[in-house]
Amino acid sequence: MRTQFLAIPVIMLVAASQAAAQSVLPSPPQPQARSTDYPATGDASVSTVRVAAPPRPAFKSSPAETDWISGAYRMSNGWRLEVQPDAEGIVAKIDRERPMRLVAVSDDRYVTMDGKVAMTFNRGARGDQMLMSYVPRSNLAALVVLQSVLAQR
Repeated sequence: MRTQFLAIPVIMLVAASQAAAQSVLPSPPQPQARSTDYPATGDASVSTVRVAAPPRPAFKSSPAETDWISGAYRMSNGWRLEVQPDAEGIVAKIDRERPMRLVAVSDDRYVTMDGKVAMTFNRGARGDQMLMSYVPRSNLAALVVLQSVLAQR
């Protein structure tokens, strides 16, 4: 009879130790952001929330202005950015990624239609520097800002 009373706590102790061992399993590894996380443009796998501002007249950039900012830029992280004039603004291409169309919102500022990439030109003492901010393609909520210098026209 006494052995029955001792058997019940032993069984409960063994069951509890197995349950604790099961709950201590390592969690699966989380995906890491790439160090070369390019701007997200038109990627359907990225969840977004859009907030629309009231429509306002589009800023028209002059052909002389888009010619002045066109050329190749050396980015501070090693990327190469090529900027070409377009009928509605500029077309920018980073390395071998897809080209991005940016429209003018002021004399020196251009943004993509989805608002994920913005470029400000004519910076620095000689006007040959550019500042780019973008939302990366990774799962992280981030805004990356890079500075570059015009390498060649």
